[in-house]
Amino acid sequence: MLRKEQNDLLTRTGPATPMGEMFRRYWIPALLAEELPENDSPPVRVTLLSERLLAFRDSEGRFGLIDEFCAHRGVSLWFGRNEEGGLRCPYHGWKYDHTGQCIDVPSEPAESGYCQKIKLKSYPLVRRGDVLWTYMGPADQQPEEPAWEFCNVAPEQTFTSKRLQECNWLQAMEGGIDSSHVSWLHRGALNHDPLFKGAKGNQYNMSDARPVFEVVEAPGGLYIGARRNAEEGRYYWRITPWVMPSFTMVPPRGDHPVHGHFWIPIDDETCWAWSFDYHPVRALTHEERKAMMDGHGIHVKYVPGTYRPLANKDNDYLIDREAQKRGETYSGVHGIGMQDASLQESMGPIVDRTKENLVSTDNGIIMARHRLMRATKALADKGVLPPGRDREHQLVRSAAVILPPEQAFKDAAKEDLRVRPGVRQSSV
Repeated sequence: MLRKEQNDLLTRTGPATPMGEMFRRYWIPALLAEELPENDSPPVRVTLLSERLLAFRDSEGRFGLIDEFCAHRGVSLWFGRNEEGGLRCPYHGWKYDHTGQCIDVPSEPAESGYCQKIKLKSYPLVRRGDVLWTYMGPADQQPEEPAWEFCNVAPEQTFTSKRLQECNWLQAMEGGIDSSHVSWLHRGALNHDPLFKGAKGNQYNMSDARPVFEVVEAPGGLYIGARRNAEEGRYYWRITPWVMPSFTMVPPRGDHPVHGHFWIPIDDETCWAWSFDYHPVRALTHEERKAMMDGHGIHVKYVPGTYRPLANKDNDYLIDREAQKRGETYSGVHGIGMQDASLQESMGPIVDRTKENLVSTDNGIIMARHRLMRATKALADKGVLPPGRDREHQLVRSAAVILPPEQAFKDAAKEDLRVRPGVRQSSV
């Protein structure tokens, strides 16, 4: 368990909080590229790390992420007109470019230079793959742009979605590095979900519900290995990389696409669950892409016109008690993504970790918490930049492998856990 002050440290991410400052040292997903589909398209409200921002794409295709509110009298620029290289406030006509610089105050003579004195807070916004990424920290500490494999393969090889999750980022992320729940919560989906079924590894998940965990520190975070029994005295290993602060990649199954998540705080009580699928060496099939768009695998169906899941706390996640009785789904909630989210949201907006009773299968979670606390303290006290920012830390893969009992996964699967262009994922 954690002390209250430790739980507060890890879960509070607003401006000037230690964890918020650490998140601001990374490139983080801000929007899907589809949200700003063309030049001069309508602006989009964006809240990240408890800051209210506005994203837009100007007449030249440049992306801007600026303070939501006009510097004049605080009107939301979401009502603004996106035109001729900038966003114009409809109240009194003040206009801002993609960097937040005011470029026109109609009531003031141009020769006065007044508008040059006005600049809104702004952050860089760049496209990599299907995602628009932002960096919200000090400019002189900005790392290289994102190098994750899923956003650098060909467009036909990748698919990304996001969904609103109505709880704190940490309890969502901790679910992403907890392999032990798969044998219970997702047992029905393993054999029926089109993006999971048919893999040999599924039978090991089903037959051995008591995984043994080994956790190894990596330069950018952790490798979390879950070991289950396989045939002939060998072990089935599912190895999850966690890269600080909130990247996780689920070990693959058969030749299905690889998938994973980012958990990005909106505020202290909600987060964006970003979900990606990709295949390193082939295009996604029409059937795979359709399954993802239909909410299978780790993706979800939405309330129309939003990124809120159709199954949500207001409708009890559309729980199906009869399907639960029949064993089609262990929790009664359909879909892997919502099976996770429903239980994580059930803990409340911010779970009270002082009441926990942790066991050996929670070792990955325990070590991730300690790694986060050490890094926030080092940044706050000594200005030491946190790990996981460098390109080399992002060129990782998850893996599923069969190993003899005398081989440690950290040595035997070393090559399987790094990006190897032109080489498929290591899977069972």
